[in-house]
Amino acid sequence: MEITGNTFFFEWETSLMVWLQENLGPLGVRFGSFFTAFGESICMILIIGLIYWGIDKKFGKYLMINLFSVSLFGAMIKNVALRRRPYFDHEKIQCLRPVEKGDIYDISLQGFSFPSLHAANSITLYSLLGGFTKVKALKIICWILPFFVGLSRVIIGVHYPTDVLVGWAFGLLMMFLMDLLMKKVKDSKWVFVILLVCALPGWFFCRSSDFYTGYGLLVGMFLATTFEKKYVKFGPAKDYFFVLLRVVGGGVVFVALSFLTKLPFPEELLSASTFLSLLIRALRYAVMSFVAFGVYPLCFNKGKLDL
Repeated sequence: MEITGNTFFFEWETSLMVWLQENLGPLGVRFGSFFTAFGESICMILIIGLIYWGIDKKFGKYLMINLFSVSLFGAMIKNVALRRRPYFDHEKIQCLRPVEKGDIYDISLQGFSFPSLHAANSITLYSLLGGFTKVKALKIICWILPFFVGLSRVIIGVHYPTDVLVGWAFGLLMMFLMDLLMKKVKDSKWVFVILLVCALPGWFFCRSSDFYTGYGLLVGMFLATTFEKKYVKFGPAKDYFFVLLRVVGGGVVFVALSFLTKLPFPEELLSASTFLSLLIRALRYAVMSFVAFGVYPLCFNKGKLDL
C-alpha cells in the first residue's frame, strides 16, 4: 500500500524556513550539514561507545537504553501523525541533506516529519552527558548542542520548527519516564521486556524504517547486556589511548556489520517498503547491536585492546 502521509503546518513555519534557506545560502548548507551530524546514528553510536566501551560501562548502558527508547517510541508517534516532510509540499523549501540516500520523496525511506528524532535524540544524549561530565566546558557544549542540531534540521528543510520543538519536549519527557521506570523496576532485564512489549503495537501500523531500526537496536542491546554480564564482564580502559582504540575498533565493527548483514539479501528487497524488508532491517540492527555491544568487548578481556 502506498504511503502518502498528512500535511499540516503553521504559515510562520514555512515563511521562516524559506527565509533561512534564502538568506543563509551555502553557509546554511555547511552549518546544517555539520550540526545535523551530531544527531545522526553513527555519531551517537560512537559517543555511546566512548562511554560504554572505554570509560563507564554502567552509564553507557543507561545512555543506550534512554536513546534507543526515544528513537523507538518517537518513530511510533511519527507513524501516527504521518506528517510529511516540508519539502514534499513546498516548492520553495529545498531538501539540502536527505535523511537516507535514495529517493528523497520515498516516505517509507525518508520517514515522517513529526516529531524530529534528531532533536529528541540530541537533547536526550547530550543532556545526560552534560550531567555526567565534570568538565565545565563540555557541560556547556552538551547543553547548547541540541539547539544547534534542531536548528540545523529546519535549515536543511527536513523538519518544520514545530517538529523540532516537540522533539525536544518528547526527549525530555522520555528521560523523566525512563528514570521513573528504572527506579521502580530494579532488574534491567524487565525494563527491556516492558519497553519491547509496549512497542509491539508498532509492528501492526509502522511502515517507516526508523521504527524497525529502533526495535532492532533495543532487542540487540537487551541480548548484548545479558551476554556481557554473564560471559564478558569487561572493565574500563586503562588509559586514553586504549579508550580511543576501543572506540575506533567498535566503529569499524559497527560499520562492517552494517555492510555484511546486507550481503545475504538482494538490494531490491532491502530498499523495498514491504513488511519483509522492514523485518529484515530490524533483524540486521539487532545483530549489529548485539555483536557491537555484547560480543566485541570480548576483545578487551583478551588483552588485545586493553594492554
